Amino acid sequence: MTDRWTNQLRIRSVWVGLTPLSLHGRLPRAQTLTQKCGQMRRSRYTSPFSEMETFLKIGSMYQIVPVAPGEQQMAGGPGGSPLKKKLSHEGRPLVMASMLGCVLVLAAVVAWCYYSVSLRKAQLFKTALLDLNKDGFIIHNQAGAVVFTMTFRSGTLDLDSCSKEGDILSCTQSDSGKLNFFIQTVRPKDTVICYRVRWEELQNKHLVEHVMAYNDSHWYGGAETATQYWPIRFQGEEEPRPFITSDVYSNRNAFGGILERYWLSSNATAIKINDSVPFHLGWSEKNRTLRFQARYQDSPFRPLEGQQTFPELSYRVCVGSDVTSIHKYMVRRYFTKPIKVPSADLFKKPVWSTWAIHKTAVTQEKLLRYAADITRHGFNCSHLELDDRYTADYGEFDFDPQKFPNASGMFDKLREGGFQVTLWTHPFINYDSINFGAAVEKGLFVREPGGELPALVRWWNGIGGILDFTNPDAREWYSSNLNMLKSRYGVTSFKFDAGETSYLPRQFSTLGPLSNPSTFTRRYTEMAIPFMEHAELRVGYQSQNISCFFRIIDRDSVWGYELGLKSIIPTVLTIGILGYQFVLPDMIGGNAYPNHTAGGLNGLPDRELYIRWLELSAFMPAMQFSIPPWAYDNEVVKIAQKFTGLHETLVAPKVLELAHVVLDTGDPIIRPLWWIANDDEAAYKIDSQFLIGDDLMVAPVLEPGKQERDIYLPAGRWKSYKGEHYDKGPMYLTDYPVDLDEIAFFTRVL
Repeated sequence: MTDRWTNQLRIRSVWVGLTPLSLHGRLPRAQTLTQKCGQMRRSRYTSPFSEMETFLKIGSMYQIVPVAPGEQQMAGGPGGSPLKKKLSHEGRPLVMASMLGCVLVLAAVVAWCYYSVSLRKAQLFKTALLDLNKDGFIIHNQAGAVVFTMTFRSGTLDLDSCSKEGDILSCTQSDSGKLNFFIQTVRPKDTVICYRVRWEELQNKHLVEHVMAYNDSHWYGGAETATQYWPIRFQGEEEPRPFITSDVYSNRNAFGGILERYWLSSNATAIKINDSVPFHLGWSEKNRTLRFQARYQDSPFRPLEGQQTFPELSYRVCVGSDVTSIHKYMVRRYFTKPIKVPSADLFKKPVWSTWAIHKTAVTQEKLLRYAADITRHGFNCSHLELDDRYTADYGEFDFDPQKFPNASGMFDKLREGGFQVTLWTHPFINYDSINFGAAVEKGLFVREPGGELPALVRWWNGIGGILDFTNPDAREWYSSNLNMLKSRYGVTSFKFDAGETSYLPRQFSTLGPLSNPSTFTRRYTEMAIPFMEHAELRVGYQSQNISCFFRIIDRDSVWGYELGLKSIIPTVLTIGILGYQFVLPDMIGGNAYPNHTAGGLNGLPDRELYIRWLELSAFMPAMQFSIPPWAYDNEVVKIAQKFTGLHETLVAPKVLELAHVVLDTGDPIIRPLWWIANDDEAAYKIDSQFLIGDDLMVAPVLEPGKQERDIYLPAGRWKSYKGEHYDKGPMYLTDYPVDLDEIAFFTRVL
């Protein structure tokens, strides 16, 4: 019985090409294939997948084996057997299910292979919290949140051309042809990770553009602007334009005279554009993006001699644990530091300038009377600044004998009165100056593109040539004339005006080629180095190491954000973030230009505006008067005496202490509130308060008609100038009273 049963099973197994797993000894109690097939025929299938699943379960008990010739004959001779015919008819669903199963298994294998390849490819485009795709890349912080997003605007990557080797991910093709693209990961310290990014076109393409999203964060840095906000608030839609130094007083839409290719965000990311890039900046208020573009076409940038004109956009993005620490890292890594601290007198005592009060009508008599009035009203003086038009023509280096008939005697009197004197200077020589012909003959001017004739330029005081400070002869000639004034009259130093690239002609040639026009600004600032203890500049590009005061551009005598009182704190904070810490916040009350002056009588700025400006300036690194307090009344004089005294006794010692720290760290002297509260969202948006160091907070009144203001206190213990203590925070002090002769300030108590 057992042998017969085994033979039947063998015959049925041959029909389906299967053999029992064991036919030796006692058979397993598992059902036979015939029984399984019978169950399959009797079941009600809902889909071929359920048939396949059952078939695979059956198949797991059997293995495919070759069939002996004799067995094949038994299974089907001539004409076949009834059993074979019955199985052939009834086994069709099983065969179909088998075929479908094979297809599914093959599909699964293919899918797995594709998934494996995709997984390996996905891993290729990830590098230390950065994910690259054909359209751009994103960076995460350690918590997994997206903190930086860059989109490739001018082209997309061909990912099949990309490879990864070590910490460098590189690609060689884009949708427009060959390129050199790479992202290199650098870990300079445990809390900082940086990415070096470079997109270099290798074929005839005119520009490269990447677009950086705000990512719902606040951004700072870039440049001084006419309408200054903190954080940055770009308005409208702006096509990329050259990011070079310009005079924002004459062109309110330009980038200012102090700028760096550096931006910092509240989510602890920072970006520094490489100096070699022909860099243009645009933006979109609607999309909340900055547009970084590299191009030579229709641009003042020029490739270096022998270099191809293909554009390259390269930059470094760094991510840290908080905004303060990442900024400290970037400053130490990318900005030079001052080599010394300017004269302590400049920090302690005010500068007195002739400009706003006398403009170009200054004379020897007016200057001596101005000095006498300073002394008579009991004020101190770091130095007296003789501004515009003491010479007969622009570009000369001696006093106009009509306006200053006894310049040597004048300087003797001023020295006897304890005054040091600085003189206004500039890089222009007007065509009607006696020095113009000599400068042409010596080849001292910036020239026309042909290289022979001087390039005439128009500036606010006429038409003339501009000295070529890439030329050692021009530098020596200019410096020797300044030294002559210094030795002949005992001049202390100089106020170096202008220097922006916007005063260069559109097409020009210099002795030393300028691939980046802002290098001209750098060369001009270097002229201040021999005089820097009392020198003043209003421009800066890669000039942080020049140890003199940097003056913000002329302010109008108005209240608002466009070159007005409200713009001072955002501007000082901005250029501080750019590495310029010895800041002169321009003249108290503004410049009193016609049609740019609010309110006052006899051409003076509004009295209240003047007082609030004076109070704010007392808490800046240096104070600068021009319109004197006695031009108003005795009350204003008393308020000015009070705040110049407060500046000298309270502010200056602290600022001087911080100034020496700047030499090592580059950290700001005037700091935003988030410097000590980088996890406080409110602190990122405060633009009317600031810190001196970490523990003195100042909150001036900046609105007309107000003798109160809202004040934000970050977390910590604070003591007000009135003696009040605030131990819980952060908090708002609503409508905090501040009289006209007061400024609110608070000391952090540790």
